Amino acid sequence: MKFTSTGLSGSFIVDSFPVEDERGWFVRTFCKNEFAEIGHTKEWLQMNHSFTYDAGTIRGMHFQKPPFSEIKLIRCIAGKIFDVVVDLRKNSSTFLKWFGAELSAENKKMIYIPEGFAHGFQTLTNNCQLIYNHSQYYKPGVEGGIKYDDARIGIAWRLPPKNVSERDNNHPLLNKDFEGLNI
Repeated sequence: MKFTSTGLSGSFIVDSFPVEDERGWFVRTFCKNEFAEIGHTKEWLQMNHSFTYDAGTIRGMHFQKPPFSEIKLIRCIAGKIFDVVVDLRKNSSTFLKWFGAELSAENKKMIYIPEGFAHGFQTLTNNCQLIYNHSQYYKPGVEGGIKYDDARIGIAWRLPPKNVSERDNNHPLLNKDFEGLNI
């Protein structure tokens, strides 16, 4: 695996290198030793799998509040998405900066998202599936979100947004006094 910084402290694009032969391919998506080299020491406690029907759909921007903040590792296993992270860490040099990357079944890239980041994605094709690894259990009542079209963040989505859930449409805009998360 190769870890490339996204430019947001602690977040990485993870490239995997499949071994191919006449039968197909095999790729490692996690190795404790390799992830330790980027400072990952927590255990993965939960894995989720999502399916989204239509291109242009936006899901996000989600996070869990301290002390239940989580690290995520996202991989697209069908279709193609534009995956986006926003640094919400109060004392970070990249506070309120965002990064987006194309993840697809074809490119086999993953994104590593540290604690204190909001995460979301837009489907670029129909019928997208994602696998999420989480370092924390989902805790109802401690989740948070920011609006996907918040002008203070200025995410440049690739397609016109559609199919945004009521919950995601009702996430608040960040006010000028938003101080970030204590991580």
